[in-house]
Amino acid sequence: MQFGVGFFPVLGPAEKGASDWYDESLALAVLADELGYEHVQMVEHYFSAYGGYSPDPVTFLTAVAARTSRIRVVTGAVVPAFTHPVKLAGKLAMLDNLSHGRLDAGFGRAFLPEEFAAFGVPMSASRIRFAEGIEACRLLWTQEDVSWSGDWGSFGPVTMLPRPYQQPHPPIFVASTTSVQSCADAGRAGHHLQVVPTVTSRENLQEMLAAYREARAAAGHRGPGRVQIKYTCYLAEDATVALTAARRWELNYIDKMATAIASWATVRSADYPGYEHLVDKVRGYDFDRSYADNKVLAGDPAQVRDQLTAIADWFGPDVSVCLQVNPGCTPLPDAERALRLFAEQVAPHFTGETTRALAGR
Repeated sequence: MQFGVGFFPVLGPAEKGASDWYDESLALAVLADELGYEHVQMVEHYFSAYGGYSPDPVTFLTAVAARTSRIRVVTGAVVPAFTHPVKLAGKLAMLDNLSHGRLDAGFGRAFLPEEFAAFGVPMSASRIRFAEGIEACRLLWTQEDVSWSGDWGSFGPVTMLPRPYQQPHPPIFVASTTSVQSCADAGRAGHHLQVVPTVTSRENLQEMLAAYREARAAAGHRGPGRVQIKYTCYLAEDATVALTAARRWELNYIDKMATAIASWATVRSADYPGYEHLVDKVRGYDFDRSYADNKVLAGDPAQVRDQLTAIADWFGPDVSVCLQVNPGCTPLPDAERALRLFAEQVAPHFTGETTRALAGR
């Protein structure tokens, strides 16, 4: 099991300015690099206090790459529906070179109606632009004189510069929320997988991962593939302190998410079946039930170790866990202490190693 750090800004200007949040997040990314965490990850969102401070993960991850030496930088995820594939392939290839081959390229479909409306993209185009965007990027990274005709229109022949640092291309990850079929498609294509346990049941996530692994093996791809699972994490020496923070910031997360998805109460899309029930599902959130189901990591080191042991049993010991330690307005010293505490007292139980700092490597 590997561990990384994720950044999903669940706050707005009334709570903290963007430059302050970026400064604090970059400080955490540098600390994560020093402590031996495997990756830093950011997702693409717009406009609202639900992710609005991260409209371009590539820009943030470029700043991370410039300040670090070994940690991988992960788009978790960028949205092909909103960016022409020539531009997206070029941006990602540039980051791969600037980081000297530390990029993992994660792609997602997006799901907020207001974002699609702002870009003038119909939600019915999300699936095809997602699939075409990934394939177009792959071709632009690996071939010369590429010509393309699809939903984005036609282009080419063009030869992309710069070529990716990693050959034949950076690892490709596909983000999936609840769809078993999309996980199977990702496995069949030989891609890696990013999932979030918050909005689905344990049983459905197990089915998603089984479909991914079975399809990948049946297609003859080498190795089991890499699976990243994202969790918020509240860790302190005192379990009561950690759980108090967890309850506060998880409810803030739900409040911000409920506002961002409110339009799903009236929007309908055949490409997003069941999303009309998302508002009621989010409003029915129960922290105690979520914590009992290990959908949020919280407590002292022993308690979080127990949670991760259960997670490894459920989803496999080879998953990579992406930890968000600064959701909402978590004070920077608290987030730094959580990162250190996790690296020193939690991670070694699953990796068999101490942190880079402790090991002196």
